[in-house]
Amino acid sequence: MPSWVDGQPATGLPLQDRGFAYGDGLFETIKVVNGYPELLDRHLERLDLGCQRFAIPCDMASLRTQVIAFGNALGTGVAKLVLTRGDGRRGYGPPAACQPRVVLMGSPQPDYPIEHSENGVRLYACTTRLSEQPVLAGLKHLNRLEQVLARAEWQDPDFAEGLMRDISGRVIEAVFSNLFIVQSGVLLTPSLDRCGVAGVMRAELLHRARQAGIHAKVGDISLDQLFGADEVFVCNSLYGIWPVRQFEASVWPVGPLTRKLQRLVADLSSNT
Repeated sequence: MPSWVDGQPATGLPLQDRGFAYGDGLFETIKVVNGYPELLDRHLERLDLGCQRFAIPCDMASLRTQVIAFGNALGTGVAKLVLTRGDGRRGYGPPAACQPRVVLMGSPQPDYPIEHSENGVRLYACTTRLSEQPVLAGLKHLNRLEQVLARAEWQDPDFAEGLMRDISGRVIEAVFSNLFIVQSGVLLTPSLDRCGVAGVMRAELLHRARQAGIHAKVGDISLDQLFGADEVFVCNSLYGIWPVRQFEASVWPVGPLTRKLQRLVADLSSNT
């Protein structure tokens, strides 16, 4: 599988890179099918927002060209795009002028069981809570220690994902997925203004749902609301949508709106 640093084949990074030292950077995980990076516009839009918040200069047109070229070289798999502030001296203070570094790493597509999409998954109740930091909320920055700790909480393969809440107990997301619930025909997903990652599949689903005339809302979701939902599912850009069949003592069927949304995003590769 190919790996590029600043557009050239490479196998490592300089030790002075601030992404390595401080997590000073952002990343995107992009599904590539037959050379085409899926949802590339949404990935780059989120990355651009992160660059603006972090004050990291980046030529998005040039970056797009690199990602497309890398996708062609990869063929089918997963392209991990990492953008760091580049090299810096010891200490937290960023350099006055930085030279961002672009890393692209290829890997095979994960082999998720088809049963996850067809029959649904169980969610583990993670005790690790998401801290609130509005400056970082929504972004896919390089510090993912909360997710690392949460994922380390279970080894039982019967749990495909874990549910994460914030320090106030609000339902936010799954460990590597976003979460939706359906109540009385209304599609609901948690607000990510305080914490959490605004996934590109989440954005695509909200867009396509509204195009299809489905009432979709973003707002705070409590644990009681989750337990009282008619349908629950999780999503990300690699696997699409997994219905949730069980969380703790609550059990849900794979509902009609979940199935409809699965069909709505089934054509991503042909529309990329």
